[in-house]
Amino acid sequence: MSKKMKMVILSRSSRLYSTRRLKEAGEERGHEMIILDHTKCDIVIEQKKPQIYYRGDEIKGIDAIIPRIGASVTFYGAALIRQFEMMKIFSATSSEALTRSRDKLRSLQLLSRAGLDMPKTVFTNYSRDVSRVINKVGGAPCVLKLLEGTQGMGVVLAETRSAAKSVLEAFNGLQARVIVQKFIKEAEGADIRAFVVDGVVVGSMKRQSAPGEFRSNLHQGGTATLIELSEEEENTALKASKTLGLGIAGVDMIQSDSGPMVLEVNSSPGLEGIENATNKDIAKAIIRYVERNVDL
Repeated sequence: MSKKMKMVILSRSSRLYSTRRLKEAGEERGHEMIILDHTKCDIVIEQKKPQIYYRGDEIKGIDAIIPRIGASVTFYGAALIRQFEMMKIFSATSSEALTRSRDKLRSLQLLSRAGLDMPKTVFTNYSRDVSRVINKVGGAPCVLKLLEGTQGMGVVLAETRSAAKSVLEAFNGLQARVIVQKFIKEAEGADIRAFVVDGVVVGSMKRQSAPGEFRSNLHQGGTATLIELSEEEENTALKASKTLGLGIAGVDMIQSDSGPMVLEVNSSPGLEGIENATNKDIAKAIIRYVERNVDL
């Protein structure tokens, strides 16, 4: 059994399922679990004396942090994790891995370089020749994704060439950064979420989109069921999380005719869907991961 520790969960709300489960799992292991809203923390930078204050009080005596940083506050969240790291406090998700994974384009480039398969993707600097962009992914139907989107928001399936042109022109007109991806028809609106903790797949589920919807995200009405990963799918998930340097990752893949393709790697994957689908204590696996690294 690991030593008793003081762990901080960086979360906007103690009522969120993932935050609540991590707190419960940590307390069951005998640790003191503190929830801090990262947006209410102040960073003080001084020569060889990094400090963090929460609502005016200095944070001291912390052994580890478990970041649950929302996409909208990635910049500040990463800066805060970096400050904890400067204070020699272990973070379950490193600041570098967080920023790397949140940059959709950068993460796809890194995954591509590592030899992982993904739907063909095109990104341009607001190109006026939208037809050429659509042609590069094999025409319509195609998928358009906002680089800042999360939980399925900002993802559009353009079923016809004219629809794809209209949507792409609209995004470009708004100066919104967007990628265009080949639509993988054989996936039939389903994807796989592999939950990786410390180099091990601790749970996996298949998410099926709701009728008339192609996005399989649970926030968009999708359903989740337990799935046994093939060896190729498991290896893909592990390689993707390792490539981005994530100790905790939700690797989203689709099954294509050429094998598993990586869609995205999530650095703050939710626990509710995966725990309900697999009936596994994923929160405990995360606490154990933190214990192993602090003990080192």
